[in-house]
Amino acid sequence: MAAERWRVFLDTNVLIAGLASHTGASAAIRDLGESEELRIVLSRQVLIEADRVLLKKFPQLIERYRLFIKNVSPELADDPRRDRVRAAEAVIDADDAPILAAAKHAQADYLVTLNTKHVLIPKVRAFYAAPIVTPAEFLAAFRAFWEAAQ
Repeated sequence: MAAERWRVFLDTNVLIAGLASHTGASAAIRDLGESEELRIVLSRQVLIEADRVLLKKFPQLIERYRLFIKNVSPELADDPRRDRVRAAEAVIDADDAPILAAAKHAQADYLVTLNTKHVLIPKVRAFYAAPIVTPAEFLAAFRAFWEAAQ
């Protein structure tokens, strides 16, 4: 991977976890995005889902979420075409297919998720060319890359 900023697609659960805590791997990814060490990529579906979950379960985080979006100005992935969503549905739950399809079409360097049940499974990893990892796995890869570059 080139030395330019990595483009990292965040699943909704990572975005929310990064906002809900000041520590942990999701928070560290949030911090790397805020410091422009990496490029955060989100889809419209992630933004809508995050807004809905935050309003329902974590209303105290809405202001932090909106400030994060304003400050980081994430790259917004195009909405996936219906045929791409259908292709994703062959390997993943229909509720998660639009996010997987958007991440694949955006060609992000990584897809970061906490969804071990539906996303971090072999058939989904085979469908998506770039690494699909947990926040901790992403940070380990990021650290190794930058240590090797030093």
